[in-house]
Amino acid sequence: MIKRRYILDTNVLLQDPLAIYAFDQNEVIIPAVVLEEVDSKKRNMDEVGRNARYVARMIDELREKGKLHEGVPLLNGGSLRVELNHRSFEKMKAHFFETTNDNRILAVALNMSLEEEKIQSGRQITLVSKDALLRVKADALGIYAEDFLSDRVIQDERMYPGYEERFVTAELLDRFYGGKKIHVTEAGVTTCYPNQFFIFKDRLKSSRSALGIAGKDAEWIHLFQPQDEAVWGIRARNVQQRMALELLNRDDIPLVTLGGKAGTGKTLLSLAAGLSQTEDLQKYKKLLVARPVVPVGKDIGYLPGEKEEKLRPWMQPIFDNLEYLFNTKKPGELEKILAGMGSIQVEALTYIRGRSIPDQFIIIDEAQNLTKHEVKTILTRVGEGSKIVLMGDPKQIDHPYLDEYTNGLTYVAERLKNLSETGHVKLQKGERSNLAQMAADLL
Repeated sequence: MIKRRYILDTNVLLQDPLAIYAFDQNEVIIPAVVLEEVDSKKRNMDEVGRNARYVARMIDELREKGKLHEGVPLLNGGSLRVELNHRSFEKMKAHFFETTNDNRILAVALNMSLEEEKIQSGRQITLVSKDALLRVKADALGIYAEDFLSDRVIQDERMYPGYEERFVTAELLDRFYGGKKIHVTEAGVTTCYPNQFFIFKDRLKSSRSALGIAGKDAEWIHLFQPQDEAVWGIRARNVQQRMALELLNRDDIPLVTLGGKAGTGKTLLSLAAGLSQTEDLQKYKKLLVARPVVPVGKDIGYLPGEKEEKLRPWMQPIFDNLEYLFNTKKPGELEKILAGMGSIQVEALTYIRGRSIPDQFIIIDEAQNLTKHEVKTILTRVGEGSKIVLMGDPKQIDHPYLDEYTNGLTYVAERLKNLSETGHVKLQKGERSNLAQMAADLL
């Protein structure tokens, strides 16, 4: 017997088309207005449009099992129904009188909830939405509402930082320095991932410490003594940056993810490592730098000029870092350097689909604005002999259907942390300027 009824908002289906299967053996209800909103998005040539088309095809296939307005069974034991009734605004007009699509969804939820109370069926009506304000309005009407959490990569709100700080005995530190490695059980580590860093500090609060990195088998922690050598003129300024440079320079780690707030050095370190390995060491044929075209604030509309001129405003943060690395002083000087080198390509992610990218050092900036599908598309483009770096700040999301726990950067870092070919570091300390650090911390 069905115990709960879940009414889905449009944004749930556009975020995860398979959301209808996430509610176990309960009834999933899609209001007619939700189908209208999905239909309005299906012509979009982006991730939202792709999901809208997927939802349309999936629901169309379910028609073969019966009449959707009466309910059809799902493979997980639940059922799906398209709700055509319960649209009356009579119970809502005193509070929310405008006939917006959100209010139409609320009307369905409210009328169904009142009906269940009247017949005392014991079945709870739950409105599921990614829209916080819709959940607030539902709560004001006495409707139980919740966020859709099944698409979250992490459930405890703690993203994997890539390192762990532990207090140990002085004797363990001596043994670590003497043997150059220590087993995870000796260090008291219960959960260890390949290429994870460890900061061991003296339990007695002395200044002694040691830095370690887990091996590929995640059973031994090896002593890590980073070299204080400049990489394309850039030196690490803190321990997390040293960890990042280690991962960026390792040939046996083809996938690196870097997280951290603005000013922590993610882009600068990645570009420096990429230039060093492409130009100096000749490990890769080309350095490819790309970022998604997602505006912060109001979009500036269509831009005049050729492709390079159109892309320049979106790619300006990359060019700012390249100007710093090449120490350019005059306008146009960087363009001449890049044209002369020919091995550095700055591109928008719009043009990456369908490509195969072998023997390249690939940097994807602002990866937190990528969906799970988009980041999978990018990683499947990586060819033999290439290294890819995904970086961004999961707390700065500009995509309307993503958050800190569902974006592409978090998805990759969490899902692939068990693989020996991957490494992740969350950079903590801002190094851009004191003002930038204060703004990141306090604003």
